[in-house]
Amino acid sequence: MKDFRTAIAEIISGKVSEISLEEIEETIEIPQDSRMGDFAFPCFKLAKALRKAPPKIAEDIAEAVSASGVFDRVEAVNAYVNIFLPKNEIAEETLKTVLDEGDVFGTSGKGAGKTVIVEYSSPNIAKPFHIGHIRSTVIGNSLYKIFQALGYDMIRINHLGDYGTQFGKMICAYRRWGNREDVEKEPIKTLLGYYTKFHEESENDPSLEAEARSIFVKLENGEPEEVKLWQWFRDESLKEFNRVYKMLGIEFDSYNGESFYSDKMPRIEKELEDKGLLIESRGAQVVDLEEYGLGTALIKKSDGSSLYITRDIAAAVYRKETYDFYKNVYVVASQQTLHFQQLFKILELMGYEDASSGSIHVPFGLVSLEDGTMSTRHGRVVFLEDVLTSAVEKTREIIAEKNPDADNIDEIAAQVGIGAVVFNELSNNRIKDYTFKWETVLNFDGETGPYVQYTHARCASLLRRAGDAVVSKAKDLTNIDYRYIASENAHELIKLIYAYPTYVELAGEKYEPSVVTRHIIDIAQAFNRFYHDEHIITDNEDEKVAKIALVLATKTVIKNGLALLGISAPERM
Repeated sequence: MKDFRTAIAEIISGKVSEISLEEIEETIEIPQDSRMGDFAFPCFKLAKALRKAPPKIAEDIAEAVSASGVFDRVEAVNAYVNIFLPKNEIAEETLKTVLDEGDVFGTSGKGAGKTVIVEYSSPNIAKPFHIGHIRSTVIGNSLYKIFQALGYDMIRINHLGDYGTQFGKMICAYRRWGNREDVEKEPIKTLLGYYTKFHEESENDPSLEAEARSIFVKLENGEPEEVKLWQWFRDESLKEFNRVYKMLGIEFDSYNGESFYSDKMPRIEKELEDKGLLIESRGAQVVDLEEYGLGTALIKKSDGSSLYITRDIAAAVYRKETYDFYKNVYVVASQQTLHFQQLFKILELMGYEDASSGSIHVPFGLVSLEDGTMSTRHGRVVFLEDVLTSAVEKTREIIAEKNPDADNIDEIAAQVGIGAVVFNELSNNRIKDYTFKWETVLNFDGETGPYVQYTHARCASLLRRAGDAVVSKAKDLTNIDYRYIASENAHELIKLIYAYPTYVELAGEKYEPSVVTRHIIDIAQAFNRFYHDEHIITDNEDEKVAKIALVLATKTVIKNGLALLGISAPERM
């Protein structure tokens, strides 16, 4: 597909040698108001180098761009050069590329030969898989799909929280108040009850904390009874987690959690000691990072037990040595920012510069309930499975009310209900905190997943109404008369479809799935304006074929965009 941005940059570069071609290309904007052009080049940064007023520079550049004869219209407006693309050419370029490439439209080979690891979801064993986990889970899954679309070799890791002092607490609670039958019947909720009771009881009996620490040390030392209980908690928890992953359509290449690195930590501790990084502080082993403004990193407690950061250092080194990653991406809440800053600095100080520089923390905002922050210690959580199930049930009710004769109601309800929850998570910038509200998550109106899915289904309906013969003609681009899709509505839609691959790349650069989400909302809205304002299934065969070609392209790009978010695109709703 012709790159109009690059074409503009090359023309401007021939006129202006004071800044590089890359800088020019990065400076080119897409105006919010289409009346100001399809692309715009602001001339402010050239004023000092050229010793001219920006409006005068804009006039000179506009003249050069106009003289190329490539564009429909070029205007100098104050300090901006506004450039209008030829409607027929961009329509032809866009439809030809989308209809030729189909499901791979928007993909590239940018990352060929490079491995990217994405660590996401990572729930704690024997604790609830609650609504707070959805952010890491669906952001990480979407980033995996985005980087895969950009051609990278991908590794998906679910770094399970299956180690740490909480298991000493869990085992202690189970031995005091638990029984096997209850755990097997409802593992997570039962274990959560034990965990909550432990914290309630320990407020009155501090000796429980010491008992729990002692149990965890035994677990680290491989004591058979403790290991057996730990493994059972892990197996039972994974059964419940996998039920949720199946609902979301999410898979992993590795479930290597914290426990996997327990036998790899002695090497790390020895390296830290050999390189003079490990010092003693009140009986504990720490790395002093004060000179970098990062405080002190606790590597080993005074009782000899390890911590998160010790295991994370071992994990990063193992991943670099095993996968030789280009990027090692951690999708973890913003609360852990200091932890990852310490981790990356320690890796650098240990001499693992490649592992440090290639590791990226992708933070996201926190989820709270309307009556406060969630707390597993106090048992106040919203289970993710309950959210997904409720979304599906609500969707089924809506479909049964509006279209009682619909086929495959259960399948559509699952696609749309779960899609609504996922889309809600990915529609806003990931760093924002938000409050979980049922009425917001399950609202199917406005800029939502169901709205975008319905637009896809509307496209599918138009194709069925047009018939196979017309669709076949539309796919054969020699039959397209582009005059019929030259209206402002059609042109706006075509430009958005044309820009889709750029937004996929931008989403990867920013580690931000909402870039894709917002763009496919824009495409859906533009298509619905086109649909409402123009007749598509007309008596004029040439007009119908041209418009159906645009419907085909719209349907394709919406499906591809939803796929990058981990959301299905129903053919009927």
